Amino acid sequence: MSIHKQQHLPESTGKASSRVWSRLPIAVAIVCLLAAAPALAKQQDRDDDSQRGRLRFCSDTANVQYAACGSEVLDDFFIATAICNNVSDADERRGCVADSRSESRESGALCREQRDARRELCAELGEDRYDPDFDPALFDSDFTNLTNPNPYYPLGIGDHREYVSGDETVIIDVLDKTKLIDGVTCIVVQDRVEEGGVVVEDTFDWFGQRKDGTVDYCGEISLNYESFAGDDPDEAELVHIEGSWKAGRDGAKSGTLFPGVPVVGDVYRLEWAPSNAEDAARVLSTSYGYGSDPELDEFVPPALAALLCGAGDCVVTGDFTPISPGDLERKYYARGIGFFLEVKPDSGEILQLVACNFDAKCSALPTP
Repeated sequence: MSIHKQQHLPESTGKASSRVWSRLPIAVAIVCLLAAAPALAKQQDRDDDSQRGRLRFCSDTANVQYAACGSEVLDDFFIATAICNNVSDADERRGCVADSRSESRESGALCREQRDARRELCAELGEDRYDPDFDPALFDSDFTNLTNPNPYYPLGIGDHREYVSGDETVIIDVLDKTKLIDGVTCIVVQDRVEEGGVVVEDTFDWFGQRKDGTVDYCGEISLNYESFAGDDPDEAELVHIEGSWKAGRDGAKSGTLFPGVPVVGDVYRLEWAPSNAEDAARVLSTSYGYGSDPELDEFVPPALAALLCGAGDCVVTGDFTPISPGDLERKYYARGIGFFLEVKPDSGEILQLVACNFDAKCSALPTP
């Protein structure tokens, strides 16, 4: 995820001095952040047994990422200067400067919120380095003959799922393809998002299956499209691949997509590519059935829960990310079906499974 933070110098050289001085506090703060980074790196070098107990690797990482965020603010400050200085119309130029100042303030505040959210996650996970064991010997390589398939995250080749949220449709297919990532064989899962029948996002996820039943998230390539009026023919244009990452590339590491044995209260990283992909999850329930918890029942379609959670054995997680502090999604998983519902408590939006092809219950799924 790229955060755009823009700040601009004045369009008039006559007022340059006062405006530059007004921005000095921002620049000084950023320089201080950058100056702190080498000290943090030096602190991490002191890794003998006598020092290790006093080091805070997770929090130090959050602090360095805060410095990086501030550096991006400064970088965008200079880029925005070039853009605004080349706007000919005086009114538009003033508007450009005003908008950039506002964006800069908001982005600086977001940097602080992200830092605080990362520190809060450290309090949950502990201060150890995040360095999961990604030994290929721990993973299956044959997805047609898994050692311990996860009942809540089945990865059967050919499995097809369709979800609906308003006018948005999400189509997920487990492909007969694998990708080798640092020696681990990962299954390729295609995740397409359509709006009005037009594909706006086409993602290829890479999942690893551990022999203990845990499903690992090993990366993704996310292609985002947009259509523009007047194009002939009307073809969606690739506009960005933000959020894409791969374990082993640029320091990214795999995450736990779904644990082999979920335990209420456990918190784990779903993915880790610093400042790009940092989703995490907390297990909220391993015995959910409609009516068992009023909070977890909120916005859940009763007929869907009755069909898939009648035995009171559904798993519910709360997914969140420090990159977007405060956002929360509750995700619901059924044995033999997998992920079937996403609820955003703040807005009441839901993403609901409406079709699948691998279980008898698929034919009985209720219509939203």
